[in-house]
This record gives sequence, structure tokens and C-alpha cells, in this order.
Amino acid sequence: MNAKDGARERLAAAETELFALSRRIHGQPELAFEEEHAAGWIADALDAAGFRVERGVCDLPTAFVARAGSGPLHVAICAEYDALPEIGHACGHNVIAALAVGAGLAAARVADEVGLTVSVFGTPAEESGGGKIVLLERGAFDGVHAALMAHPAPVDVLEPPTLAFAEFEAHYHGKASHASAAPELGVNAGDALVVAQAAIGLMRQHIRPTDRVHGIVTRGGEAPNVVPAHTSARYYVRASTLDDLGDIRGKVLRCFEAGAIATGCTLRIDDSALPYADVWHDGALAALYQANAEALGRRFVRPRPEFSRFAASTDMGNVSQALPSIHPMIGLASLPAVNHQPEFAAHCITPLADRALMDGALALAWTAIDMAADDAIAARLRAARA
Repeated sequence: MNAKDGARERLAAAETELFALSRRIHGQPELAFEEEHAAGWIADALDAAGFRVERGVCDLPTAFVARAGSGPLHVAICAEYDALPEIGHACGHNVIAALAVGAGLAAARVADEVGLTVSVFGTPAEESGGGKIVLLERGAFDGVHAALMAHPAPVDVLEPPTLAFAEFEAHYHGKASHASAAPELGVNAGDALVVAQAAIGLMRQHIRPTDRVHGIVTRGGEAPNVVPAHTSARYYVRASTLDDLGDIRGKVLRCFEAGAIATGCTLRIDDSALPYADVWHDGALAALYQANAEALGRRFVRPRPEFSRFAASTDMGNVSQALPSIHPMIGLASLPAVNHQPEFAAHCITPLADRALMDGALALAWTAIDMAADDAIAARLRAARA
């Protein structure tokens, strides 16, 4: 039996458990840095399979690293498992988690035979907070030569466009007063927020087509008859690169400053997380994944210029700029439902999602095997992280 057949056999043996894990995570969605159940279930599954599991790595309680094999090429397979507020696993992180376990099991089955060390990284808080960035900065990826993952989407895309991303909270502080009897004694923090949002709307005429600005009001006031003394908003800004991100972020912050100047409120900006970088796809590794996925019957959507508008962000971007990485999309045939819609969450526990889980897991495992077997690729990866 060759290595790829051995990996397929090991994955097939785990099919029932992987489907159950995906549904279990889907049924109990947990927000960023609160994924206690999901992280525990995934780590338990890998521990039971013989991986060496370290929990709570880098002082993140819901992060873990599970390792198998002792070959010279060290490959990380990234698992995500946080959910979105209200709409749960509407980005398919339950599938990502089970897919990563399956890929780890399949690759570990032949790791020593082909020269691999396989690590499954449990990475919390992808939706907000940037768990991978924290792990990267605290040294968890030291000694890893390449990082792999696959993300659910409506269709298969080999190198999806991504955007650099930053999030922040804006807090206005004014002065409360009776809104009818003595409005002139108040300083209206609600008006400050209205001015800021109007300025952002006008600014959109002067931003790049790839820039994104969007946010929500998290505190708008306490009662209609009280001049709002405190308001707040949470905003995201995105751009093609980290350099461009700094430019659009500065423009948006000036809009919030305008609200403070116009009303006399004070403004405080709190950065909610470290900035996410755009993904640098490793072309050679992506080509290996494509060949393996197509051998399993997957078909990739051809890239077109208009794809650039369908861009999201991921903390995998920061990992990709530190070590060779791939982040393909694996399709669930969900259209017209797309990521971050409740309808997409429903698609993440269907037979087509189960098929994507198994196909993605095996394609990643086979890609890791091919990486180790290709002397030029393996040498390049090891040299880049020497």
C-alpha cells in the first residue's frame, strides 16, 4: 500500500466520528476565545488517536497543538472553531475543525514513512481577535515549515482574494441633560456618532474599489428624553494590503474625529485586535492541493477580475506572510447562500458539507505527502525556516 492509499484508509475509518464532531461543534456555537467545548472535543479526538497534545498553548486557554510523527518536514494543519454572534457557524468553522482533524489523522498515518512531522493547530478567535496572530507572535509556529487549511465557501476557489483588516471601537463621551427641558445643557454623543457615520458615507466616493468600511452602533443612548452622554460603535476597515490598510484606517478615524469636533464630545479609539494581513498564497503548494482535490472530483472556479469584490479577511494572512501557506476554499454548493448568512450555516451540516469535509481532509493530507516527496519543494520549505 502506498502512502496516499494509507492516508485514505485512515481517513475513511474515522468518517463517522468526523461527521459527528462537525455536527457537535455546529450545535453548540461558541464565540471568539470562548470555544471551550469545541477546543476540548477536537483535542480529545486527536489525543485518542495518539497525537501528543498540548492544551492552552501560549496562554490561550482555547488553543492547542497536537503533534504526530518525527520527520524532517514539519507541516501545520490549522483548525478554526469559533462562531458568529446570533447566526452561529455561518462560516463553516465546524467543517474546518473536523476537516483539520481528518487531515491530521490521515497524514499522521504515514508521517514517519514519508518524512513528515504533522501538527494540528487549534486556533481560536478567527472571526474576531486573531488567535493565529497571537500564536504566531508568541512562537507557536516556530519550527513549522508550512501551514495548510481549507475553508468552506459556496464554490471551490484555489487562491481566494483576501483583504488586510483592522477593527476598532469608537467611544464618544458628552454630557447628559433633559432632552426637552434643558437640551442646551447637554453635549450629544449620539449626534457625534451621526456626524461620523455621515462623514464615512461621503468619504466612500474617495476610497479604492478594494477598500471596505462597515460597522455597527453598540451603544446609542439610554432613553429618548435624555441627551446621550455616552455612545459607541464597532467598525471594521479592510484594504488590499497592510500598507493600504493604514491609509483607509486614517481616513475613517478622521471621520470619527469630525464627530467629536462638531459636537464638543471627547473621543476614545480602542483597537480590538491586531491587524490581519492579506494572504500570500504559496503557488507551488496550491498547485499540489489543486491536483489532489481534482483527483477527488473537486472542480475549481476559474479566477476572474470581478472575484476581487468577494474578498473577506482571515488571520491566516499573518501566518502566510511568515511561512509558506495555502488557504483554498472548498465548496458546499450552497448558492445563493453565502458565508455569514443563516442559510449558509444550515448548509454546513448537509451531506454536501460532509463530502467537502472528507475531500478537503484527504486533499490536504495528500498535499502534505507530496510536499515531503518533492525534494525541491521540501528543501525550499526547510531552507525558508532554517
